Amino acid sequence: MQQGSGFLTPRQRRLAWLGFLLAAVQAPVSARFSSDDSWLFSLCVALMVATVIIADDASRRRPADATSAD
Repeated sequence: MQQGSGFLTPRQRRLAWLGFLLAAVQAPVSARFSSDDSWLFSLCVALMVATVIIADDASRRRPADATSAD
């Protein structure tokens, strides 16, 4: 049984991880040094990128011969 391929290329996957890490680090730094709540935007971006990475992982772990439920 072969594993399915994800929708992200390996390069896009590395960039997504880099974007996630940068946004996740930037949020608490921004919260510490900023008086407003703009750090929440960085947190939301990090969560959206994490969702894409998790969806790609799920797509990669699904068997290649599996069909969609639709």
